[in-house]
Amino acid sequence: MILQGQPVLDAVSFRWQRGERWALIGPNGSGKTLFMKMLRGDVWPTPTGVERRSYCFDGECTHSVALIKHRIAYLGPERQDKYVRYGWNQTVQQIVTTGLFDEDIPLTEPDERQRERVERLLRRFGLWRLRRRRMLKLSYGQRRLALVARAFASSAQVLLLDEVFNGLDASTRAKLLRALERSGRRDWMLSSHRPTELPSTVTHCLRLAAGRVVSCGALLAEFDAVDTAIPASSAPLPMPMTMTSHSAAIPAAHLSAGHLDRADTRADTDADTQDWLFQIRNAALYRDYRPVLREVNWTVRRGEHWGVLGANGSGKSTLLSLIHGDLHPALGGSIQRRGMPAGTHIEYWKQRVGWVSPELQADHYLAESIAEIVISGRYSSVGLNVPATAEDRETIEPWLRFFGIAALAQRGPRQVSYGQLRLAMLARALVNQPELLLLDEPCTGLDVDMRGHVLGLLQQLAERGVQLVMAVHDLRDLVPAVSCVLDIQSDGTVRTRQRSP
Repeated sequence: MILQGQPVLDAVSFRWQRGERWALIGPNGSGKTLFMKMLRGDVWPTPTGVERRSYCFDGECTHSVALIKHRIAYLGPERQDKYVRYGWNQTVQQIVTTGLFDEDIPLTEPDERQRERVERLLRRFGLWRLRRRRMLKLSYGQRRLALVARAFASSAQVLLLDEVFNGLDASTRAKLLRALERSGRRDWMLSSHRPTELPSTVTHCLRLAAGRVVSCGALLAEFDAVDTAIPASSAPLPMPMTMTSHSAAIPAAHLSAGHLDRADTRADTDADTQDWLFQIRNAALYRDYRPVLREVNWTVRRGEHWGVLGANGSGKSTLLSLIHGDLHPALGGSIQRRGMPAGTHIEYWKQRVGWVSPELQADHYLAESIAEIVISGRYSSVGLNVPATAEDRETIEPWLRFFGIAALAQRGPRQVSYGQLRLAMLARALVNQPELLLLDEPCTGLDVDMRGHVLGLLQQLAERGVQLVMAVHDLRDLVPAVSCVLDIQSDGTVRTRQRSP
């Protein structure tokens, strides 16, 4: 398979037999997502005259993808982003029901037996209380779980699940693991950058690299020993200035903390004299007229680095959106930002803040190129209102090299992997030399090497004065510089504490 003249899958041969459950692993850009889509027939191999796909189900064999697509269900991160792009905002119950008929939006009315099946799945995956909630009003993890239930609602005999654990808290991951381990007659393939999180019932492993099959077969003992986890967050992380595969050093603009002086040029007679970066007082936040957070009182002082923890749907992303300036507290609450006296336009603050989130990544899916996405960080915009300048392109070039995506600069977001797109979002957050980074699950979709690379970068930036607020599910995704934690409770209140060593 070739994209823009470059092979993304090259001479791939693969055989899958009944009863096999596959782990699909490989670094960012290795071709895992395209391989799954090609298996299902959502994309076609580049015609060469020698390629062939054959399917045999229940003794019937065919080369026609159209005849077997209902037997194979696919779920990947871009499927979830599709709901954002197209504004599909049905209820959770409706979304799960569409899985019965392999429909994007509700078109077919289920019968009584099918409605009972959907109800069982909603209860099985802990979605019953959310069944009437709208898809786009859910947290990222809740949306993912709804789409997992949708895949299980289908009659498909094969499930293709691409990085399906991304965005799930520990409790929800456990539910999905149990569902996969008890999936009966279903076979499945599950891709992951963290093999240690894979179900114990994996029987086979396929490893891709640069679009080629590196190894393929029954699960080997050495695979069990592979540990892609970053070292425990209490241990020092490597902080290389250069890497073999991503050899660019941190761009010079970030080697000093001089950019932190920008905020002091505004309103130095008021809040800038205080020792805090932002303060939240008595804040309540609502989504879809429902209370998400309440009685939030939180001060982030200059020089502090924070982790934000909480279950799926607890309000982590909502809280970061408040800090960024995309949401406002309900009447009676307030947020003050250093250097932002009353009446200052929020865009001045956004110019000082780098912002990474799964939702923001989905918003950029229609960009013309990776370069455009990164350049938009200079203007804190989604897309560009005017054509990029030579200065824009010169500014982003060091970050494209640093994250190893310079060769992808002219590709569109649909022509790169989800992990590569996440790297573009990280580059976008850094081009403006921010004094604060708001990071919502920043390591989602990253392979082990790039994850270590990114965490090492964040640690170095923290040591040079860039403040971090990181919302994560996996504590190993917090860099050592993070010494303070805000826990979001099940009732929407928050508690602050020092991070345990």
